[in-house]
Amino acid sequence: MSDGPANDEREPGGSLSAIDKASFKRELTDVVPHLRAFARGLCGRPDLADDLVQETLLKAWAAQDRFEPGTSMRAWTFVILRNAYLTDMRRNRFRGEYDEGVAERILTAPAGQEEPIHLSDLHRALLTLPAERREALLLVGAGGFSYEEAAQICGCAVGTIKSRVGRARAALTEMLANGSIPRRSSDDDVAHSAILEELDEVAAGNGVSSRP
Repeated sequence: MSDGPANDEREPGGSLSAIDKASFKRELTDVVPHLRAFARGLCGRPDLADDLVQETLLKAWAAQDRFEPGTSMRAWTFVILRNAYLTDMRRNRFRGEYDEGVAERILTAPAGQEEPIHLSDLHRALLTLPAERREALLLVGAGGFSYEEAAQICGCAVGTIKSRVGRARAALTEMLANGSIPRRSSDDDVAHSAILEELDEVAAGNGVSSRP
């Protein structure tokens, strides 16, 4: 994204006009469900994800003069959210929230799984993936971004995104095939059902599936 629009009407000093601000606010509001789904998919905790979305909205509002009208608000705000998430990860805010419990459930899961696969199970499996692969799969799968758009958001090459998505899908497919999906619990159902519902809603709006 460029630092500023090329052909928009601005007040003296470079600030957005009242009309531009109203349009910006409307577009920003429209992407909130997408931001929430992406955030919950990244960090696995609805409460922390909501904090992350709020932080993203505040940063986006403060930086609205750098948004280029006519470009993708969703992609622009996803970059902001991703950067905020990575900053928080470096502070250990999200790291390891589920990893220990998920790893234990994978090790103790039966070799064959007779129960039907639930979306919450799939999300727990998703949380076992390395963060970069999980992020790429969320962007291209549930987010509906092209490989090129996802690469721009992540700041990497298109080939890197394709590789991450491919490896993420292969890992999930292997878990589905060998029955090593983390076991369900009532607490997990409550924690994850909202996440997957939102991912499915966002995916439906983009005409894609959130399942790999």
